[in-house]
Amino acid sequence: MRVAISVAGVVQGVGFRPFAHRLALRFGVAGFVGNDGRGVFAEAEGPPSDVAAFVAALTAEAPPLAVVDRVETREIPATGGAGFVIVASPAGGGADTLVSADSATCGDCLRELRDPADRRFRYPFVNCTNCGPRFTIVKGVPYDRPLTTMAAFAMCADCELEYEDPADRRFHAQPVCCPACGPALRFEPGGGDPIAAAVEALGAGEVVAIKGLGGYHLAVGARHEEAARRLRRRKHREDKPFAVMVAHLDQARELAEVDAAAEEALAGRRRPIVLLPKRAELAEAVAPGNRRIGLMLPYTPLHHLLLERTGPIVLTSANVSDEPIVHRDEDLDRLTGIADAFLGHDRPIHVRTDDSVIRITRGGPQVQRRSRGYAPEPVRLETKKHLLGCGAELKNTFCLAKGRHAFLSHHIGDLENYETLKSFTEGIEHFKRLFAIDPVLVAHDLHPEYLSTKYAIDQDVELLGVQHHHAHIAACLADNGEDGPVLGVAFDGTGFGPDGTIWGGEFLLADLTSYERLTHLRPVAMPGGAAAIKQPWRMAASYVDELGLPAREDVVKLKRSGINSPLTSSAGRLFDAAAALLGVRDTITYEGQAAIELEQLADPAEQAAYPARVDDVVHGEDLIAALLDDAGTKAAKAARFHNGVADAIARTCDRFRERSTTVALSGGVFQNVLLLDRTVETLERTGFRVLTHRDVPANDGGISFGQVAVASRTSR
Repeated sequence: MRVAISVAGVVQGVGFRPFAHRLALRFGVAGFVGNDGRGVFAEAEGPPSDVAAFVAALTAEAPPLAVVDRVETREIPATGGAGFVIVASPAGGGADTLVSADSATCGDCLRELRDPADRRFRYPFVNCTNCGPRFTIVKGVPYDRPLTTMAAFAMCADCELEYEDPADRRFHAQPVCCPACGPALRFEPGGGDPIAAAVEALGAGEVVAIKGLGGYHLAVGARHEEAARRLRRRKHREDKPFAVMVAHLDQARELAEVDAAAEEALAGRRRPIVLLPKRAELAEAVAPGNRRIGLMLPYTPLHHLLLERTGPIVLTSANVSDEPIVHRDEDLDRLTGIADAFLGHDRPIHVRTDDSVIRITRGGPQVQRRSRGYAPEPVRLETKKHLLGCGAELKNTFCLAKGRHAFLSHHIGDLENYETLKSFTEGIEHFKRLFAIDPVLVAHDLHPEYLSTKYAIDQDVELLGVQHHHAHIAACLADNGEDGPVLGVAFDGTGFGPDGTIWGGEFLLADLTSYERLTHLRPVAMPGGAAAIKQPWRMAASYVDELGLPAREDVVKLKRSGINSPLTSSAGRLFDAAAALLGVRDTITYEGQAAIELEQLADPAEQAAYPARVDDVVHGEDLIAALLDDAGTKAAKAARFHNGVADAIARTCDRFRERSTTVALSGGVFQNVLLLDRTVETLERTGFRVLTHRDVPANDGGISFGQVAVASRTSR
């Protein structure tokens, strides 16, 4: 018998065709396999049992980087042919395939990198079908070399032999190259061995810009105090911790507490930054006043070659704070005055992609920034229309969806300057071409001043406004493959409320089509408006005044005048007030800093909780009153505040138990692992089923996915 086969999923750029070829030889079937705009196509002919075994193995034994979504077969007339071959991709045709994320260097390639007898010994671009660049070099589909940034590098005879040999690990690996034909390193200023020069510069305390998979990083020695301080000054990054790259897991364990879940995340193919409790100090300026450190392991051969000679290094996005990461060589002038030297190469980066960030919770890893190593692999979502979600203003992502897939973009950033907005619009166009999506409905936030909203309104298609916190809960639902309804707890900093106030401490009854606001944190004034976000002491004064206690007269006067003092139910602002009153942080230099440092201050062993009334609203001011009356240590008070918030959430949900016994937790405040874990524990102890985020960020990085999830049901 002979069957025609169609394989959909992440099946291009992952060695699927050579894998199918090897299977065919093993099972003795004849036919062919190739790539097209929809994935992998094949025909297989032989005895029915052998053909059936071949088809079953396509899923059961798929390559490490492959994600097989579905395999479809239909019987066709036998031809009597012999042999099995890989055929060229057909020209033209629509794109309906998936693109693999960039993957960390595999063990086989590392062995070659370190083998003096291998022709790729110490070659910083070694890769194969199981690892290396993918998304960041892809210009279009099908995934073949001419449609990648490797197109300019013609394979030498040796590489071409490997590429054409079905028995070779590099059989049809599109980025295949070697020192004779592939990209080359360069170091500026100066010449000689680029890696040796970079190691020397780092040892001398210089700031070195290093070209990675998705853009340039700025590097300094992580034990070099003055270099780390110099980098902070030049980058205008006063307090926000730097990420640190270490050579191997043993080095990670020396610096941080690494449990099994953290080890798996650190060493996996995605290689994100993992936020972990510190065990040993590096330079104080690496993570000033921070009990946690963001660690990652090398994910390119170049990183391995550097780290074996440098020790731990700071590796942070090459930009001025709030600007997107530099990824094009022609934009290196943006790093003038920041970097002292440059370690680059001549393989272009097509899509700028920051490092991903995760934290470990009691339920497993929580993605806080979904980017390199994850994007553009899709999240499962059923829709009958082509959709676009434009996301929020801060931590922006966009999301395009069709059929069974939602393609959540890499991290774009805060849409506050031209470069980031340009990255946003260029990224949407690239995804539209890559996945052949032409949106007929565009979902957006209700805030009229968000640049993402303005972009949506400029599109000549049907529009759907999705309330910010409904999008948060919808993202959590869809991330768990559920429709609802659930009791949705959406805690974040700000979100535009239909009543004209600033929401952010919301209890919703929500599904993927609608929501009802059940209750919320009692609103208080934000004296000075946006200034209160950057100056938590203003929120502290506002809450103190709500309690009838003496507070700063100028703030009270402004608050009571109603001028530039909007009401907010924001949980983020409640945490800011507590942090300021505990002396943690009066002003901030990056988003969420006060709440982050409050979490770090809290004693995780403390079990007592501050009480808060729960009636028509949730009285957050009661938590502040209890904190002010408490004579305990700051660490105990910070923990009791967290526990009190968790307890108030559980008691509020209990009031609405008849509406649903499932609770979904979303919003940036739930990136606080102490709060998240205590809330989940308390809810589960009282009989609730709890949904938390898995593959999509709880913060505003998940808003675009939530918008698309709502649109997928609203537009059916």
